[in-house]
Amino acid sequence: MKILLITLLSFVPASLIWNGNFNEAQQQAKAGHQQILINFSGSDWCGPCIRLRKEIFESETFENYAKPHLVLVRADFPRQKKNQLSAAQIEQNEALAEKYNPDGKFPYTLLVNEDGKVLKSWDGYPNESPEKFVQEIKTTVSGN
Repeated sequence: MKILLITLLSFVPASLIWNGNFNEAQQQAKAGHQQILINFSGSDWCGPCIRLRKEIFESETFENYAKPHLVLVRADFPRQKKNQLSAAQIEQNEALAEKYNPDGKFPYTLLVNEDGKVLKSWDGYPNESPEKFVQEIKTTVSGN
């Protein structure tokens, strides 16, 4: 039984880790010379945000590229009481939004370098395949 369980678990893809602290993410990016992908999301009320997460960010294509190349940050702004974040996380998300998303766009995704300079942004749901989305990141990174 243990062998079966271990075998089954080896086929479950490990999901990506989305950081909630931009400063920590920036330190990680500097240490690994990686870019940072910031996603502003309303995880429990924004339809395009949910679609972006499910169709692109949770795709095998994106996960395979992101793991070795990107540090991921999600600034989530849920509305339902059951999904409320800690006061400290809300404060971090609001500070990040003040700097990178002052107009309050959702979803809003940015690719920034390790110094926090914006390289590319996606306003709303990028109506494209995960492969095309990853290719845009690759093209942006290689051009800088």
